[in-house]
Amino acid sequence: MQSNKGFNRSGYCADFNMDNIGQTIKVMGWVNRSRNLGSLIFCDLRDRSGILQLVFRQEKDEELYNKALELKNEYVISVVGRVNEREDKNPNIPTGDIEIECEELKILSKSDVPPIDMAENTPTKELLRLQYRYLDLRKPSQQKYLLKRNEITSIVHNFFNDNGFIEVETPILTRSTPEGARDFLVPSRVNKGKFYALPQSPQLLKQLLMISGLDRYYQIVKCFRDEDLRANRQPEFTQIDLEMSFVEIDDIIEVNERFLKSLFKKTLDLDIEIPFRRMPYNEAMDRFGSDKPDMRFSMELKDLSDILNDTDFQVFNGALESKGSIRGINAKGAENLSRKDIDKLTDFVKDYGAKGLAWFKIGEDGISGSIAKFLSEKHVELLKERLDGESGDLILIIADKNNVVFDSLGALRVEMGKRLDLIDEDKYEFLWVTEFPLLEYDEEDQRYYAKHHPFTAPMDEDIEFLESDPGRVRAKAYDIVLNGTEMGGGSIRIHDSDFQERILKALGFTKEAAEESFGFLLKALKYGTPPHGGMAYGLDRLVMSITNTENIRDVIAFPKIQSGICPVTDAPNLVDPAQLEDLHIALIKKEENNDNE
Repeated sequence: MQSNKGFNRSGYCADFNMDNIGQTIKVMGWVNRSRNLGSLIFCDLRDRSGILQLVFRQEKDEELYNKALELKNEYVISVVGRVNEREDKNPNIPTGDIEIECEELKILSKSDVPPIDMAENTPTKELLRLQYRYLDLRKPSQQKYLLKRNEITSIVHNFFNDNGFIEVETPILTRSTPEGARDFLVPSRVNKGKFYALPQSPQLLKQLLMISGLDRYYQIVKCFRDEDLRANRQPEFTQIDLEMSFVEIDDIIEVNERFLKSLFKKTLDLDIEIPFRRMPYNEAMDRFGSDKPDMRFSMELKDLSDILNDTDFQVFNGALESKGSIRGINAKGAENLSRKDIDKLTDFVKDYGAKGLAWFKIGEDGISGSIAKFLSEKHVELLKERLDGESGDLILIIADKNNVVFDSLGALRVEMGKRLDLIDEDKYEFLWVTEFPLLEYDEEDQRYYAKHHPFTAPMDEDIEFLESDPGRVRAKAYDIVLNGTEMGGGSIRIHDSDFQERILKALGFTKEAAEESFGFLLKALKYGTPPHGGMAYGLDRLVMSITNTENIRDVIAFPKIQSGICPVTDAPNLVDPAQLEDLHIALIKKEENNDNE
């Protein structure tokens, strides 16, 4: 290992250009590629900023040239040399007009042959890339995500600092509370049998900060939820979290629209028009089957229940009898889809709970399809009018309980938008979805749960229905949606202790259970709590949108895989039994099933 003492660099590779011609500089980085042309060696030096061409000439310095012959890909080197103009300029890189005539070379670290291909855009299994994530991150294509993430967090700090917000760090070791996702638990060594929980969000703590009088808080904070992974979800994630006192919904939306306008201007040079559109939750579900609708294309859902309530098709009748609905979309111009294609769409909606997919095509001479024989001429005319149907269109229909219809048909709408190339990928459509239900009923548990969380305030005009018709109560809640993805959400909070107890009671908490789980909050609310509200963004999802990637793992330095494992460190791992003893934990070994018994 060679020391780098006294060999400090002059700058990054991309810092140099034609203005530096004739200067002697010191640069360092990794060997991206080395090419031996006989008496001449060209070496591409790479650092996080880009690539710079180095030149070693045998006729000028035999010893230096021989040392350069040792260079292999991914060696770490330092060089001193003179900036010259290149004869064979490369317009594809920022430093393509210059090269470094090398005068000194130090090999700071050698490298084994990397287990992954270090060239850009080469097919490598993702798991292998993630196992050697520290190598994969050397690629400019991967570094760009983390560099953009850094830019975004810098903008966050600057914006909220400039708008009167105070950054406060809240604890990572906190208490477990019900009414959320599964917690990650941390055993306490000094408090035998007790556990901390890693925070799913700083929700209650930031409310306490409003009681403290800080007025405007923000934080870029790690959060943890023990949930199954998917393309845009990790067990640990980062939130841009904020809270404000003495506000209502419009105040919070106004600040956040200005933030998003600033963010997209500074990162993408995109001028976003504000204010954004707003849409109540019920309207979003009725029109798009989703509380995060992609507004870049139309193809809206239409309720067909009143038209199809008298057919002989048992699926339709059964849906209506169970108080469900029949809804459809018009895939305009999709008459050419084959039966095989439609069968694939049927399999697609089954993943969202639908039992099947009804469909028919509109042709010049009438209709054809799976339900054509059940439809009278009157049905067809009414359906064509409701769905704006014309020759060449494909009508797709789902009948079931409303939640199944919305989930499956809403997802199918997006799938058809992609298949029919209706989505402008260069378009950014923001939408506030508002007036969410405060509570939602779980048929299996036969009780109400909070749609967002139990600390959300109801709409003033709906409070009277809290006990008599809880499902009717709307919340002062709002989500910000971008191109069909929820970027963040929040609500106005309850700032009265007695009313908070009333909400907890509506959720099935006894007075004792409420005190056990949320007693610290109920107590704090009694000491002069200002009206307050806030929201949180998923930083990872924001970075995904701005960098136009569909995989959350791209924007996280060391992500987990589907099973929750870190491929680099192999966490979670077994620990020494002595550590478990210190934590007062005993593992129970389950007996394996014996097939012979």
